[in-house]
Amino acid sequence: MSNHFSADNLKFPGDDRRLDLTDVFAFRATDDPDKTVLIIDSNPTSAPPPIPAPTTGPEFYPGAVYRINIDNTGDAEADLAFTFVFSEYQDGRQTGTAWYASGPESRQAEPAGEVLDSSIPVSFDGTARPVEYGSIRVFTGLRSDPFFADVEGALHGFQWTRHDDFAGNNVDSIALELPSEVLGPGSVIGVWASISRYRDGVLEQMDRGGNPTINPFINPDGEKNLYNTRQPADDVTNYLGPWSGLLESGGYSPEEARAAAMQVLPDILRYDRTMPAAYPNGRALTDDVFSMRFAWLSHGKIPPTGLTPHEDMLADFPYLGTPNP
Repeated sequence: MSNHFSADNLKFPGDDRRLDLTDVFAFRATDDPDKTVLIIDSNPTSAPPPIPAPTTGPEFYPGAVYRINIDNTGDAEADLAFTFVFSEYQDGRQTGTAWYASGPESRQAEPAGEVLDSSIPVSFDGTARPVEYGSIRVFTGLRSDPFFADVEGALHGFQWTRHDDFAGNNVDSIALELPSEVLGPGSVIGVWASISRYRDGVLEQMDRGGNPTINPFINPDGEKNLYNTRQPADDVTNYLGPWSGLLESGGYSPEEARAAAMQVLPDILRYDRTMPAAYPNGRALTDDVFSMRFAWLSHGKIPPTGLTPHEDMLADFPYLGTPNP
């Protein structure tokens, strides 16, 4: 899994797969080096054993708050935020409202800032085109899941089967294309996302992440749900100790373990836009993060899975392939 099944006991946050934030990507637009693409995925249809088969539909969770946070000062606090809330799913249709916030407004849990659009069409059949707001492009809808992994092999002593448990599956995707001037004056940004829902009138953060393959891989059951409620600014304080200990058990010295843990703490995807995107510098859709994470955990002892990226991705925006049947 990347961030798929990120609640305790390999469940979905809130027992609802629509609240499961699966992946965060950041890379340069193929047709314009001065533009950056940010993508977050959720609501996976994949269900490799022992994950129960999904019971909900292809829609975004109505009323939930989907956020893309951008830190351009290095303090693990949002300086920019794009927030999306979606309508009820009726007659195979759904629309979204998008906000853009900067400064203090970007750190509010509730939607805040400028409303870009209150009727963004959600695409479920792959035919809808992106919408534009000045120099910003947005796409929301069902797409082919780009993540690839050998879950069966990971559950059985890393004897890789070369079977991709995520091939042929779908996710709900939110894709943004942004010019450099929107993201701030520096070249380095940090990106993370979250999904929250209202319960009894209170907004609860159900899932969050920036780096791939962190919470489901590193935190034990009993800690995953708590992790999902927290903020990156507190990650070093909360997790440097236990994660360093985990890495020491994988063969690192104490000094090496601390340095390796700090590669993913706080849990924000760092991206220097002057360099090609390849995890851990941003993340491209073709990066084999599943193999990278196990190599990181084992101090290089666990070999790559041998799987290759999916072949249905597009050459231009929104980059993810059209939905699978």
